[in-house]
Formats: sequence, C-alpha cells, structure tokens
Amino acid sequence: MKFTNRSIHRDVAFFYVGLLIAFSFSGIILNHRQDWYPMDYTYESKEVELKLPADLNNLDDKYLSEATTHWNVEEKFDSHRLRGESLRVYFKDNIVADIDAKTGKGLLEYKRKTPFIGHTMYLHKTTNNFWIWYSDIFGAAMILIAVTGILIPAGKNGFKKRGWKLALAGLLFPLVFLFFLA
Repeated sequence: MKFTNRSIHRDVAFFYVGLLIAFSFSGIILNHRQDWYPMDYTYESKEVELKLPADLNNLDDKYLSEATTHWNVEEKFDSHRLRGESLRVYFKDNIVADIDAKTGKGLLEYKRKTPFIGHTMYLHKTTNNFWIWYSDIFGAAMILIAVTGILIPAGKNGFKKRGWKLALAGLLFPLVFLFFLA
C-alpha cells in the first residue's frame, strides 16, 4: 500500500468520523449550555423549606443531612454548596435542591440524564485518563487530517493558489476572538 496525502487523509478521517461527529455535536450543545443544559432534565420537582442556622458558617454536611430528612428523599444526602445567598443541596442519584439562603425556601428537583445527548456531553467533560489520552491522539489526528487535506488539491484551486487565503481567513476568526473579544 502506497502512503500518500490522500490515503492518509482518507483513512484517518474514516477512523475518526464517529468521534468527530460526536465531539462536534456535543461541542455545539456546550456552546449553548446557558440556554439549555442537556446533561440532565428535571422529571419531577417539589417545593421545600429548610430551617437554616442564623449563622450560615454553621452550615455543614451533618447539619444539612439531618435538616433535610423531613423532605422524604429516598436517596442519601451527598454534599452542599453555598454561593452568596444561594444554597445547593445534592443527594445521590442526581437529586438537587436549590434553596434561597435568606428564606430557606426552594425547589427540590429529581433529574435524569438526557438520552444520547447527555451521554455525548460526558465525552467533553470526563477526566478519565484513558479518554484524555485518546482525545489527545484524536486532536493530533485532526491536525494530521487538516495538513494532509491542505496538501491534496493542486492546480488553480490548490493551497498555493487560493487555499492559503481561505486558511488565513479561517485562522483570523479565532485569533480576533482570543485577542480582542475574550
């Protein structure tokens, strides 16, 4: 088998086409996560109230574990997070309560992972060492696909004639964003 830019470009692209589509799809969704967070969706919710200590510095996992028992959540208390006047209480199995730290009133939400979409999002967010290495190899393969793709066409539509202009224009967008808009 003869290795050419065309054959390398084609074969590496064939191998990674599934991951390329999954990363592209979940990347687009992540770009819009402030509008819609597809990792999970709420399938049940109920209003709750929590008696909070006068000094929120006394708020700890032990206190919250005991103070939330009257909510009758089947799953075990997991952890909490306090940011300003917003308290978030986490239970196992993706159950979350958002509480106003001033009033103690809030909403308990039972969540599920969105089928397929939520799972592709995991590809972007996982910290699994194997996946990180695989993704790094994928990134290098995308560079290889880009370089071999540039070198394939020749003639009036080749890289030397007009391709470099399009490549330069494509590079300008992220550079402008990084240096002037970010």
